[in-house]
Amino acid sequence: EVPVVESGGGSVQEGESLSLSCIGSSSHEAPMGWFRQVPGKEREAVACITWTGANVYYADSVKGRFTLSRDYAENTLWLQMDGLKPEDTAMYYCGTFDDYCSGLSPVDAWGQGTLVSVFS
Repeated sequence: EVPVVESGGGSVQEGESLSLSCIGSSSHEAPMGWFRQVPGKEREAVACITWTGANVYYADSVKGRFTLSRDYAENTLWLQMDGLKPEDTAMYYCGTFDDYCSGLSPVDAWGQGTLVSVFS
């Protein structure tokens, strides 16, 4: 049985909100975060948080609408998504990012992803 890593996806109307969660942690104190992918397109980094949590970086497309946070005690990454738009529709993955978090470069995914669908 494959353990559930990401959860919280769903189908919502434009302007509504969703909260994604991801249980896991990176190794070697690497940055971690969320990225998304639409079939046939390149994956797109959404947000990255440094190991200490001191810095969080967002893609321009989600800045001001999405909030990434980390619960160290629960080993959980959260992605609060507000003001969702149809173009946010994608499979969302959490995972490890490149050492330079600000570069928003995902390295690998931890789970099978959770699907977010936004309709107008």
